[in-house]
Amino acid sequence: MTRKIGLWAGIGSLLRILRGKPKIPPSLADNLLLQTILNRRSIRSFTSRVIPDDIFAAVLEAGRLAPSTVNLQSWAFAVFDADLWQQTFGQSIPFHGNRAVIIMADTYRDRQVLDAFPHSPLVEYTIAVINASLAAMNMNIAAEALGVSSVMLSETGRSGLLDARYLKEKLGLPDGVIPLMTIVFGYARGPYPPMPPKLPEEQVFFKGQYRFPDLETMESWLSQMIAGYKASHLNSSFEKQLAIYQGKIGQAEADLHAMIFHRDHRP
Repeated sequence: MTRKIGLWAGIGSLLRILRGKPKIPPSLADNLLLQTILNRRSIRSFTSRVIPDDIFAAVLEAGRLAPSTVNLQSWAFAVFDADLWQQTFGQSIPFHGNRAVIIMADTYRDRQVLDAFPHSPLVEYTIAVINASLAAMNMNIAAEALGVSSVMLSETGRSGLLDARYLKEKLGLPDGVIPLMTIVFGYARGPYPPMPPKLPEEQVFFKGQYRFPDLETMESWLSQMIAGYKASHLNSSFEKQLAIYQGKIGQAEADLHAMIFHRDHRP
């Protein structure tokens, strides 16, 4: 459950967002890879400039060569240019992106030759999600390093986990292949946005025993999230977007249960 914030509290939250900066040790300030990772942002407005084939091929290769558990490579990638996306879904790539990749956890392919998890479908699925997510981030960072911006979507344009059944039908996916997210690629229109509100180190790092969250810090973070979303989505709000997710979760839960635990597709 979220809450409304007042005008001045909202302004204060926005100022905290604008002051947020990645923490790069001075000794590493010139490290280009580190700069690429820490300065990456999710972009939601792209120009019409076309991504060259060799650039996009390198992005895909970064995904193919990502690390995975026991080298199972339990992922699949549906690759689109603007025309193929339009033909498949009857609309433009979200935010007028130039290319898109739907990232999927794939437990079906390996099972044709190796049933490593015969009695543990949830573990099998979770490992596939971990592996596919690593591949997605590899693509994301590779694109950024090559001057191409991106955004990872889970709901916008029926492009991810909450619309898994829809994507299963559109793409002819067998059971065991679960759409997780779509990465949209393109060249950014305008400057990069500020860093979104991130939790401080003491909330996410701990040594030894788990460190329970500080509620005041968490409230401040939530206020920044609400204010930042409103500033960047003038016709919506954090609460409205959360309500969209909540409205789809029940059906998505049922669809995913069927897609994960139905094992009649084994050879």
